[in-house]
Amino acid sequence: IPGLIYRDAAAAIEWLCDTFGFEKLAAYEGKDGTIMHAELGFGNGMIMLGSGTETAYGKLIKRPDQIGGFETQAPYVIVEDADAVYVSAKESGAEILIDIKDGSYGGRGFTCRDLEGHVWNFGTYDPWAVTP
Repeated sequence: IPGLIYRDAAAAIEWLCDTFGFEKLAAYEGKDGTIMHAELGFGNGMIMLGSGTETAYGKLIKRPDQIGGFETQAPYVIVEDADAVYVSAKESGAEILIDIKDGSYGGRGFTCRDLEGHVWNFGTYDPWAVTP
């Protein structure tokens, strides 16, 4: 389950649900209004996220804006209709990094940044469904 840190996790939850179709399963607020932990479902998958805090764990994680806009990993989300998610991403202000295209390995997908710069991949290629 990928875990992401956001400056404004509450806004990120709303944006991820509205834009990409995640479902908020749980969100636990801290005393100061930050999100200590949240779980968003998508099909049979899930991501967890929270506000960037100065906890022992929080000190281990950097947001993209803290490291020059780079990521060291990026979620890949299997979708039924990559074109529909692409349109929603563009309409919601996601920065498209790799335009939607058919992959040489099968499937169709694209890569974008969310409202805080995290890199996301969405595509119809399902490696679980591929038989060797």
